[in-house]
Amino acid sequence: MESVMAATTGEKLLRHWPAALGVLVAVGTVLRLDHGSQGASVVAASGLVYLAAAATTHPGAAWPAFGVTFVLVGLGLVWSGFDPVPWICVAALGLAVLGIVRAGLRPVWSLPLQSAAMLVLGAAAVLAVRAEHVTGGIVVSVALFGHAAWDWWHHRTERVVTRSLAEFCGVLDVLVGAGVLVVTLTM
Repeated sequence: MESVMAATTGEKLLRHWPAALGVLVAVGTVLRLDHGSQGASVVAASGLVYLAAAATTHPGAAWPAFGVTFVLVGLGLVWSGFDPVPWICVAALGLAVLGIVRAGLRPVWSLPLQSAAMLVLGAAAVLAVRAEHVTGGIVVSVALFGHAAWDWWHHRTERVVTRSLAEFCGVLDVLVGAGVLVVTLTM
């Protein structure tokens, strides 16, 4: 009986590895925050990974894009002189141009929509970086909670990114958004 339960638990963990990875990355991110506006790079990164998939027309391209943003966000969290937000926004602009050259603006729900989302998320990230810490932290939290809804929709419709990325990102966004809010309101 115990081996059956262990197998079932193991199968569940394997099936939900993206959520487990999201928890791990979120905890590591929140523990590095000195103030909420430091989470701005996560907001910008959340838009970039979706834009990468739309621009290349390959849902799996979101995972390598996440890897790049993971390094950039990590550098910003450990090196106080490095702001990853401008780098992520420049990369997003390059991806949007690549997508237009490569695939055009079709289908309507893909590149144009992801570009608009990146524009909103990039603006929110820039605003959060430039604002005082409490306002910046609240902007980051609201943006991440909004992006979590975006993740849920993409997970449900199976559009643009892989389901695993949408699941991972949704968990990450909710937990980092909540963590940023706690850090912001308890400073």
